[in-house]
Amino acid sequence: MQRTTFGDMACSIARTLDVIWEPWSPLILRDVWVGMRRFDEIQADLGISRKVLTERLNHLVGEGVLERRKYDPRPRYEYHLTIKGAELLDLLMVMVRWGDKWLAGKAGPPVLYRHHACGEITSVELHCAHCGEPMRAGDIDLLPGPGAAV
Repeated sequence: MQRTTFGDMACSIARTLDVIWEPWSPLILRDVWVGMRRFDEIQADLGISRKVLTERLNHLVGEGVLERRKYDPRPRYEYHLTIKGAELLDLLMVMVRWGDKWLAGKAGPPVLYRHHACGEITSVELHCAHCGEPMRAGDIDLLPGPGAAV
């Protein structure tokens, strides 16, 4: 039988994919992050059908990644990142770094990122939360966690 959901797998990558692994979801999160919060703004930016956008927004709200806030009695809603959704932006920033390195072409990256704290143009780097050293996949061992048997 073909799997239709990854949410029941004992794997954080699979569970995350169950939330965002549909091409429009990361782009919707990006748009909300940069300030496009209304349905029509997101639709115009992405060129996505109303039906698909409605489905994706409902999914992201249902997953607790976005929240709806009414701004008009018709009703009309704005979409805002929840704390859970804001933390997904870190994942998107890692995707940006990879895309800028491998897919930007001769023209360079389409967007530059300035760090608020130091004011410098930069990119995301992964570091160990304990020692601060740079961290790549080859620098870690995978060990069973408390949720491995779930």
